[in-house]
Amino acid sequence: MKLGFVTAILPELTLEEVVRFAAAEGFACIEPMCWPRGRAERRYAGVTHIDTGAVAAGEAARVRDLCGEAGVGLSALGYYPNLLSPDQDEARAAGSHLETVIRAAPLLGVDTVCTFIGRDPHRSVDANWPRMLEVWRPLVRMAEDAGVRIAIENCPMLFTDDEWPGGKNLAASPRIWRRLFEDLDSPSLGLNFDPSHFVWQQMDYCRAIREFGSRLFHVHAKDARVDRHRLDEVGILAPPLEYHSPKLPGLGDVRWGAFFSALTDAGYAGPVCIEVEDRAYEGSLESRREAIRQSARFLRAYVG
Repeated sequence: MKLGFVTAILPELTLEEVVRFAAAEGFACIEPMCWPRGRAERRYAGVTHIDTGAVAAGEAARVRDLCGEAGVGLSALGYYPNLLSPDQDEARAAGSHLETVIRAAPLLGVDTVCTFIGRDPHRSVDANWPRMLEVWRPLVRMAEDAGVRIAIENCPMLFTDDEWPGGKNLAASPRIWRRLFEDLDSPSLGLNFDPSHFVWQQMDYCRAIREFGSRLFHVHAKDARVDRHRLDEVGILAPPLEYHSPKLPGLGDVRWGAFFSALTDAGYAGPVCIEVEDRAYEGSLESRREAIRQSARFLRAYVG
């Protein structure tokens, strides 16, 4: 496995500065954020370290040279919108930009794109399903033709009032994954697995790895801490941020030894990218850099 980090936490740095930081800290790879340039729609969104809408052969060669000289690879291209938003203009714009990310990946020497399936949060899974198939069948075919794998993150995107009650990403549980992989049957569709989301959903991430190991294309390393006293007050029907907090690896409830044991048993040998969303470390750029360093120190007990 190769240790890296998600670049969303360093929005004020250029790609060159991010790559230099990664090289100086001994990281093997980064997952660069590839949002379209403009205003962020939510926390950790809207970060553009590679503008895939403007990637041409010359720009792609510059990025490949930059990473090659630094010895830092690109684990995947990251873009996490809601392709099934009830706002049709938002959904169309998200789908159009995701196409640019898929097209840019081979030019950049990258074989994986990380994203969300999307969801209308006010409709059931079954009610979302026909539209999901309409949107995603052509995207999966496009990825197949480009030789690109799409890795869907398992975050429910169910944290804020506008995401309640269903969240903005269908692909949040093994039951839905089975249905997804059956109806969109393609070797180009898999998972970007983050164990922290299983913690607050009270699910077994090791069991999921055992079943879906062959579908793991990418891994995020983020922890989560459930406040049991707060949970006793608000219950599981409350918005999840009322009873849990994203934390740096090692500062939450993920059993990292068991997690990496399951990954190795499944034969996973891909990237493991630190995702910093711990608000205790967001006071400054330097504190966010230190959050990445601290996470790496912890994870290097498991990842070379």
